[in-house]
Amino acid sequence: MPYAVRDSMTMLRRNLKHAQRYPSMTVSVVMVPVFILLLFNSVFGKALGVGIGGVRYIDYIAPGVILMAAASGALTTAVAVCVDKTDGIVNRFRTMAISRASFLTGHVVAGTLQTLLSIAVVVGLALLLGFRPSATPVEWLAAAGLLGLLAFALTWVSAGIGLVASNVESASNLPIPLQFLPFLGSAIVPADAMPGWLRWFAQYQPFTPVIETLRGLLTGAGIGSSGLVALAWCAVLGVVGYVWAKRVFARGVAG
Repeated sequence: MPYAVRDSMTMLRRNLKHAQRYPSMTVSVVMVPVFILLLFNSVFGKALGVGIGGVRYIDYIAPGVILMAAASGALTTAVAVCVDKTDGIVNRFRTMAISRASFLTGHVVAGTLQTLLSIAVVVGLALLLGFRPSATPVEWLAAAGLLGLLAFALTWVSAGIGLVASNVESASNLPIPLQFLPFLGSAIVPADAMPGWLRWFAQYQPFTPVIETLRGLLTGAGIGSSGLVALAWCAVLGVVGYVWAKRVFARGVAG
């Protein structure tokens, strides 16, 4: 175990240095939720805020866009893993006396840290635009833990995407549904305001309970059963992504 941890830390430092030297991917990923927050709050805010029910639109939309930042961050890991695979770095690592688990672990931890940084930027912008959360320190801690768990789970999924992608272009396109799935949830408007079939999808897709839990924690609203459902979805996504990525990587090793 210390051997694997040491190699994982080495891979983590390597990936963080890459992100520091080539920040364009991280910046582009951060700008997507930033533009969405600016667009919907400043341009469509008055129109969309009419049906929210007395809640300021910035207070309604901010938790949803913060979650979008967590989903958008998955793109960086998919591209980074695919670059290593297509450049032959993975095959070189396999010939070295290093822990095989360290390659994916380093990418996933580095990707999670980059995603948390993106989330912090979006939270800061939301506060500048007038977002006024009423969360207690404990509720802030719970919200941060939920976002960290979601980011970790989605990063494992994106690691699997990077391994199966045939090229970097595919790796950058395949995670796009994860980025925009919150649009089909309750991030922008309540699910009850949607047409019948879309309302059903919005209510039962993975991101809606996470959004509702985050919104409840930050704005002081009740979360009901959304908290348990959100944790369950994070666990499912994390386990599925971990098993998938490990199996795809193991098949490559066997090959």
